[in-house]
Amino acid sequence: MKKSVIAILFLMFAAATLYADNNSDLVEKGNKAYSSKFYQQAIECYEKVIKNGFEAPELYYNLGNAYFKQADYSSAILYFEKAKRLKPGDEDIEHNLKVANTKITDKIDAIPEFFLVRWWKEVRNIFPFNTWAILGIVFLITGLGLFGFYLFSSVLKRRKIAFWLTFVFMIMMAFSFISAQSQYSSVNSVKEAIVFSPSVTAKSSPDANSTDLFVIHEGSKVKVIDNVGEWSEIKIANGSVGWVNTSVFKII
Repeated sequence: MKKSVIAILFLMFAAATLYADNNSDLVEKGNKAYSSKFYQQAIECYEKVIKNGFEAPELYYNLGNAYFKQADYSSAILYFEKAKRLKPGDEDIEHNLKVANTKITDKIDAIPEFFLVRWWKEVRNIFPFNTWAILGIVFLITGLGLFGFYLFSSVLKRRKIAFWLTFVFMIMMAFSFISAQSQYSSVNSVKEAIVFSPSVTAKSSPDANSTDLFVIHEGSKVKVIDNVGEWSEIKIANGSVGWVNTSVFKII
């Protein structure tokens, strides 16, 4: 029985290793194809890795670049946005996303955000949510260590320093966990999508015969608010809301 269990575990480990090696080989082939300007081949390699269940900001970034070189700007924007979700604040991703957005038809002016909200998002997006969580744990452990020093130190001056440092690290811990939670919620609870249809007319209700409200084009980013059958209620950057067929966009 024990030998059977060991054999099964060995086979599982071997399979996982081969699976990881296969993804690495595909990424390497994709990178070489991209360097040689065989962009379609690079796309196929990267897409296979994604279908295998692997994701990383670098992978999405490379795929976005390959699609951009093919002048498929909707797909490029989609994968730059995916990369941005996993690695917010990355300058290269932000730059290439802005360049890709200059290639599409719609130039929708976003509703200006209150400066404190904008500041909070900029600070929150300095690190991805998992990094904020790790920082929170580090600050918590450090704060507890300092608090222990405060309790057991016999020197008054050192106790005062330890007390105030504990207070500072607890605030930093709380800020890190709040940032992690806020960013995780923004990534997972807000459903956004990229339009892939050349031209889409948003309707006043989930009905093809309802009133036309506005038109958007491929490459535009929308927020998905609700779903009714084959219809989705969307919101664009300027605040306009309408209904479109779910088939016209792909979720980020």
